[in-house]
Amino acid sequence: MLKVKKVIANNDHTLSVELSDGRSGIFDVRPYLDKGVFRQLKDKSYFEQVKPFFCGITWPNEQDLSADTIGYELKINENA
Repeated sequence: MLKVKKVIANNDHTLSVELSDGRSGIFDVRPYLDKGVFRQLKDKSYFEQVKPFFCGITWPNEQDLSADTIGYELKINENA
């Protein structure tokens, strides 16, 4: 089962992510920012509160993304 091991919020509404299968890269949250509960993520201080949760990631008001979604859309770090 794929899991998010580490997540760091970047200033441009992307996330630096490390997955349990060894991949690491950038996940772009910007396409989600105008959709429903994800609108709150436009607030940079709130966005920075992201953390791993179960297999995916979450924010304090329970916005979440699965590891599978992140893995599918992850832009791999070529230098990692």
